[in-house]
Order: sequence, then structure tokens, then C-alpha cells
Amino acid sequence: MIPIRDTVQSGAYPIINMALIAINAVMFLVELSLGGGLDRFIYVYGLVPARYSMPSLAAYFTASQQGVSLVTFMFLHGGFLHLLGNMWTLYIFGDNVEDRLGHLRYLAFYLLCGWASGISHLALNWHSEIPTIGASGAIAGVMGAYFVLYPRAKVLTLVPIFIFIQFIELPAYIFLGIWFVFQFFSAAGASGHAGGIAWWAHVGGFVFGIVFLKLFALLPELGADRRFRTLTQKHSTPRLQVIRPAPVGGDVDTYGVVSITRREALFGARKLVSIAQGFKKKAFVLTIPPGVSQGSKLRLKGMGRELVDGERGDLYLKVQITD
Repeated sequence: MIPIRDTVQSGAYPIINMALIAINAVMFLVELSLGGGLDRFIYVYGLVPARYSMPSLAAYFTASQQGVSLVTFMFLHGGFLHLLGNMWTLYIFGDNVEDRLGHLRYLAFYLLCGWASGISHLALNWHSEIPTIGASGAIAGVMGAYFVLYPRAKVLTLVPIFIFIQFIELPAYIFLGIWFVFQFFSAAGASGHAGGIAWWAHVGGFVFGIVFLKLFALLPELGADRRFRTLTQKHSTPRLQVIRPAPVGGDVDTYGVVSITRREALFGARKLVSIAQGFKKKAFVLTIPPGVSQGSKLRLKGMGRELVDGERGDLYLKVQITD
């Protein structure tokens, strides 16, 4: 299953999430530039359990190298697809968790999740000499937090079924629940690093993500974070809006809601609207004229229910002005 997008829009620009994605991309470019020295670089800055369990091996590394690898491993990747998969998942789920926690708390949360996932892998593969790298554990923590914060959000998911590809909207708790069960049974049924994947790091990251979320919820938001929120607050509603129109009684017309800000109501706006009707979706650009007010209705001719004779009703979108 591959997540394409979720339906929860963040109220602030996810500056930390985008910075983390950028740092991972830059580090991957550094890896590509190392050529023949890459293996040594990965062994020094990746997470190698045997470096901590075998004194004869630990002697080759300084105390600072032993400590820093518990953080640096989560910013390294084994290939472009490894990087792309991780960063896309972080892009989908991270902005909403950052929006809820605040920028600085989210950064601390992300790093703690990554560190905890590494410790989980370390504890369960104590004598492994295989380096573990990747942001998967930290991202699993973000997914665990999303699982708690937004269980009813919809995740548009690409599901390959044999030679067919299906796009299905799944509730977040189902998508993330299936993902976690798959990680757990993969970890339980294989060695801790089978296929080059640190399954227990994923499991540990997800579980610790839920635990850390509960702990962070008890901490007050920092004054600096409140100032950051003011600077990064979005002043427009999401450009992409998913609308699920519904009929009223036996009416051939259907009705939905489109959200805009007061500024957009005053000056007008253009939104990319996805009309969801069952498993079918139709996307188009909606132009909202300037001067609309709360409760105004926009009529989209011929986009309502289809009659037996092939004629169609209209779709009416009620304007909802948000603060």
C-alpha cells in the first residue's frame, strides 16, 4: 500500500518537516559524492549494534562517534527509492503532527522517535554487525502519533491487486493499523535485519511515537513555538479540497461545502476540487468569485445525480468562511 495524500490540512506551514526532508536529501547527495569511501562512512555514522556489544570492535571508534551514530543513522539512506519512500511518507503524515505539536516540540519528538527506534533495534540485534540506516524508525513514530491524533482522516491509497492498480480511500486507523501489523509480523517471522530492513526499529518507532505523543501533550507549548506559529500560520484554506456531495431526500441535485477564508471571500479564489462519489472521483478547478458571503451557494450545472434518462442534476456548493 502506498499513501498518495491524506484529507487533513495543516493550519501552519510545516517548516520543520520540510527542513527534515531537505536535510535527508542533502545527506543523500553527500553519500553519492563519497564514491569508494561510502562503506566506511556508513559504518561510522550508521547504527551497528556490534559496535556497542563487542569491546574489540568498539575500540576502533571514539566515544563521540559511538554517541553521534545514534542520531546520524536516521539521516542516511541506502538508495534513491529508500529515500523517496521515506520522505514521501514523512511529507504525507508529518505536517499534521507538526501542526498539532508545534514546530520545536515536533523536532524534539521526531528525534526522540528516531533515537528510540534505534535503541529498539540495538536491543533486539545486540551482536549484529550490519549497519542500520534510514529515517524509517523516526517516521514510524510520526505515523504512530498520526494514528492517535487523526484516526478518522482519510488516506488515499494506491493498492496493487495482481496486475491491477486501485486507488482506495482508507480511514487512517485502518491504513496505519495494517501497516503496523505487517511490520510486527515481518519482525516476528524473520531475523531482525532480514532483507536489509530493520523491522523492529519500525515497530519500536511506532509504539514510542504513541508514548511520546502522550508525554508531549502534558508539556506546555513554548513561547518561541507560539511566536513561530504566528509567523508560519496559513492565511488561506487548502487549494485542494475533497468534497463528498450528498442528495437531500429524492432531490436530483446534490449539495456540498467549500471552505474559504475571509480574504478569499473578499477577493475571490481558485480551488482544485475533487468530487468524491463512491469510488469515482472527478477533479476540476473551481473559481470562487469575489464578494461571496457566508452561506452563499455556487451552482455547478450538470454535476449532480444522474437520472435514468441520462440527464443530470446540479451540484450546489455552500460557501463556508473560516477564521
